[in-house]
Amino acid sequence: MASVGKWITGGLGWAFFGPIGGILGFVVGSLFDQGFSVQSGTHYQTGQQTTQGGYIMSLLVLVSAVMKADGKVLKSELDYTKDFFIRSFGLETAGEAIKVLRDLLNQNVPVTEVCQQIRQNMDHPSRLQLVHFLFGIAAADGQIHESEHTLISYIAQQMGISEKDYQSIESMFIANTDAVYKILESDPSATDEEMKKAYRRMALKYHPDKVHYLGEDIQNAANEKFQKVNEAWEIIKKQRRIV
Repeated sequence: MASVGKWITGGLGWAFFGPIGGILGFVVGSLFDQGFSVQSGTHYQTGQQTTQGGYIMSLLVLVSAVMKADGKVLKSELDYTKDFFIRSFGLETAGEAIKVLRDLLNQNVPVTEVCQQIRQNMDHPSRLQLVHFLFGIAAADGQIHESEHTLISYIAQQMGISEKDYQSIESMFIANTDAVYKILESDPSATDEEMKKAYRRMALKYHPDKVHYLGEDIQNAANEKFQKVNEAWEIIKKQRRIV
C-alpha cells in the first residue's frame, strides 16, 4: 500500500494540533479507509519550528479554501497544484497531495482560525511563500476571480502579512502600471539610490535560503518569488538607465 507521505511520517509538528489538526485528522482517517498507511516511526512534534509536513499540510488546507472561493473547482487548478507538487516533491508525492486535497475540498475550512494558527507558529518568510503559492493557484485558469482575490487578501491579513508585503506578491500576478515598483515595495517617486536600497532589501527578504529549513524542494519553489524581484529590478534599471 502507498504511504500517506513523508510529510506525515516526518512529523506534522504544531499542525497536528488546533484547527488544522482537526481538519487533517478527518482527512488522514479517510485515507486510511482508502487503503493508505503511515510508515512506522511517525511522530508529531510540538516544537515551534515548522516541519516540512506541517508546512505542506497547512498549504493544502489554504489551497482548498481558495479553490472553492469562486464557487467551483476547475481542472486547471487541480492540474496546476499537481504540477507544483511534481516539480517540488516528485510524482508519487504529488499524487498523494492531490488525494489529500480532494478530501479537503469536501470540508468547510475555518479560514480565520487556520490563519491564526499559522501566524502563531510559522515564520514570516514561510508565510510569504504561502501567499505566493495561493496567488499561483488562483491564476491557474488565466484570471484571478474577485472572490479568490478577496480571500487571499484576507488570508494574508489574518496571517500577519503587512500591506506592503502583500502588494509586493500581488503585483507579481496582477499587472498594473506600478507593478515593478510594488514588487520592490517602493514607488516611482523614489530616487535611484532609494531603488537600489529597495532592491537589496527585497532580495534579502525573498531569498530562497530564508526557507531552507523546510527542505530543498520548498527552497527551490521559493526561487520563483526571488526571480520576480530580480526581473522587476532589471526593468527599473532599464527604464531609469541605472548602471
